[in-house]
Amino acid sequence: ITMASLGLGWVGEPTVAALLLPVLEPLHLPESLVHLIAFLAGFLIFSSLHIVVGEQVPKTFAIREPEPVSLWIAYPLHVTYVIFFPLTWLLNAASRSILNMFGVKEASHQEILSGVEIEGLVEVSAEHGKLDEPQAEFIHNVFRFSELEVDDVMVHRTRMVALDAEETTEVLVEQILESPYTRMPLYHDKMENIVGIVHAKDVLRAIIKADGDLTRVNIPKLASKPWFVPETRSVQSQLNAFLREKKHIALVVDEYGEVQGLITLEDVIEEIVGEIADEHDIELAGVTPESDGSFLVDGQLAVRDLNRSLDWELPDEEATTIAGLIIHEAKVIPDQGQQFTFHGFRFKIVRKQRNRITQVRVTPLAAQPVAE
Repeated sequence: ITMASLGLGWVGEPTVAALLLPVLEPLHLPESLVHLIAFLAGFLIFSSLHIVVGEQVPKTFAIREPEPVSLWIAYPLHVTYVIFFPLTWLLNAASRSILNMFGVKEASHQEILSGVEIEGLVEVSAEHGKLDEPQAEFIHNVFRFSELEVDDVMVHRTRMVALDAEETTEVLVEQILESPYTRMPLYHDKMENIVGIVHAKDVLRAIIKADGDLTRVNIPKLASKPWFVPETRSVQSQLNAFLREKKHIALVVDEYGEVQGLITLEDVIEEIVGEIADEHDIELAGVTPESDGSFLVDGQLAVRDLNRSLDWELPDEEATTIAGLIIHEAKVIPDQGQQFTFHGFRFKIVRKQRNRITQVRVTPLAAQPVAE
């Protein structure tokens, strides 16, 4: 295009000179200067017209209306391709031969975008309204899915809802009915000693089979074998394992075999599609909004869950829970009443048990009081 513009300027110089001659003659300028002025004027005029009309306007129009333009130029381009195919084939063959002589492979015309570039395109498209927020979030979640590990998604053991195998059947049935979950871990003596997984449907079938007589129902015997998975496993691998094993819940253990939490198939899927709510779901436990715009937050609440619930952007790369985030940023185990400010939030330690932070008041620095 640049060479064509220069050529047009050179070709158009005589025409421009003829038009400028009546204007320049009264000035009695040297003939060489007249030709120079005519050449420069012709170059500027024809080059500008060629760039604006021949490049910028069509390109901008094609970007704004890609489908109509593509359909309109498809047939002319195809005809041009067929007509000039023999010549282009010969030229390409000659180019390939010369490149092969130097051991250089022909460059591919197929543009392959990296994940970061695709995420950037998605972000720009969302900013300009080409993608709505749920669509953009879905695509971002797909790309970030491979970076997650099981301990990023699991429910920590301090927030697990589990059944005590030593309780009576009546108490266990009542706990199952009050719980929003259909599958619950069963432990013996302490929470870390998981001995099985109880399914609410299995309990219901046993009660029906016993004609409603709870004394004839032994819930621990209904429990299935627990499935333990390492906390360092990737979420992608865990999803494949769920599908392969045809299970919906697994217990997460650390390198010492200690139970750290649990993960469900729904937890994994929600990392891609977002929160899945049903009629039995409850609001995020461990978060209480205050009238001054702050929030009382359980220290063991996952940062990812809090971000998803309140649309915040607290970092979750170095710490899984709110308590862990505070300790990571403060570099100390804080005392009750201490306050810290980072990432646009103020964190105050409200309650603490030994070295464990149990409740935190989180205040967005730009928060407005919540209307009652």
